[in-house]
Amino acid sequence: MEKAQAFPRGLFWDTNISRLDLKENRRYIIERILEFGDEKAVSWLLSNYSRGDIRETLRVSRNISPKSRNYWLLILGE
Repeated sequence: MEKAQAFPRGLFWDTNISRLDLKENRRYIIERILEFGDEKAVSWLLSNYSRGDIRETLRVSRNISPKSRNYWLLILGE
């Protein structure tokens, strides 16, 4: 059985990881991974959040660049 991927801590260099709540800080976590994450981080994201959560974040976020937003909307089939 494959080992579960660890939270991508390196993307949150400016954040106290122990205070991050996966539910309460959902939008912040999704934004950071979509904007700066690598393949492993995106894989973790898709394992921990629904595509609906990701789409909603893309729709309302002001922290995701237009280039990243367009890319992820294409990848998600929007």
